[in-house]
Amino acid sequence: MDSDKVTMLRYRGSKLAKVKKLDMFPKIEETYKETSRVGGTFSLVSFVLIGWLVYSEIRYYLDSKFVFKFSPDTDLDQKLKINVDLTIAMPCHNLGADILDSTNQNTFKFGQLEEEDTWFELAPNQQMHFENKKHFNSYLREEYHAVKDLLWKNSFSSSFGNLPPRSHFPDTPYDACRIHGSLELNKVAGNFHITAGKSINLPRGHIHISAFMSDRDYNFSHRINKFSFGDSSPGIVHPLEGDEVIATNGMILYNYFIEIVPTNVKTFLTSVDTFQYSVKELSRPIDHDKGSHGMPGIFFKYDVSALKVTVRQERDHLGTFLARLCSIIGGVYVCSGILNSLVQIVFNFIMCNWSKKSEEKESIYKKSEEPNVIPFQPRSY
Repeated sequence: MDSDKVTMLRYRGSKLAKVKKLDMFPKIEETYKETSRVGGTFSLVSFVLIGWLVYSEIRYYLDSKFVFKFSPDTDLDQKLKINVDLTIAMPCHNLGADILDSTNQNTFKFGQLEEEDTWFELAPNQQMHFENKKHFNSYLREEYHAVKDLLWKNSFSSSFGNLPPRSHFPDTPYDACRIHGSLELNKVAGNFHITAGKSINLPRGHIHISAFMSDRDYNFSHRINKFSFGDSSPGIVHPLEGDEVIATNGMILYNYFIEIVPTNVKTFLTSVDTFQYSVKELSRPIDHDKGSHGMPGIFFKYDVSALKVTVRQERDHLGTFLARLCSIIGGVYVCSGILNSLVQIVFNFIMCNWSKKSEEKESIYKKSEEPNVIPFQPRSY
């Protein structure tokens, strides 16, 4: 009978042993390492410097930047939304608000602004709200280029919200009209105007009837609480908001020439299509005897720019960030090592310790080369 064969597993060694043979980095024994107070100081300073540079690099990477790019506006079918909240120092039955665009269409066919009888003098709570908005928006207009990046990075919105409800009601009759609301307009040039008399639509336009009004009834003092285009977006300043004009003469024509710029705001989380605008103001009294003709009122003449602004939030690529971190750590480590060696050489040269250090190194080397012999000690039984 054949003897049973016993199968045994052979130990062929660890596979990591082959990997160890590929290690090309030199290993220095602790015996040959020389420590000093200068080297320890350089190491401590290097660690602190590396930590500070790494922290600064991480802050720089997390601090995103906004890039502004200009391109032709090709979205011709887009609608233009206008948001207004105006108070004019005339009763609503003496005023007519209307919008006509360059296609001779009355845009009130798409909606209607609300008219509300009120008082031109604000209540204390409303006055505080409007004064804060007036001063703050005036500061943003003057210092916009200095705080532009701060506004975009902090997602700041210049909108203070709607005017709060009146806390005090005067005993006098209404002397003003508040016109507010939003309308969807065609994305073409137009004219939003507020003049005396109600408007009547005609086949080729419209007229304002003010035959029963005298010159004493005209007062186009106005206050602009809101005037913007498109949806609200942080970082955009609306120049007209917070303006208040007190008319010294009833027969005055106020012109606001507005240039609207389509704007696309792209952040890491949202994308908003909205509009920015710049404005120029011009007012003149109406006096037919002196040749200054026209119709007294408030005219907002707007036009849409052919260029579109894209505001994009960007930050460096992750690979670039990691490469910078590696270069910071490696660069500081190498430079500190070079400086440490130079300082050690100069220090040893000045202190005349070069020969002494060499003798100590030779003695340490000889001792490390000697075999470790254990002396024989007899045992007693």
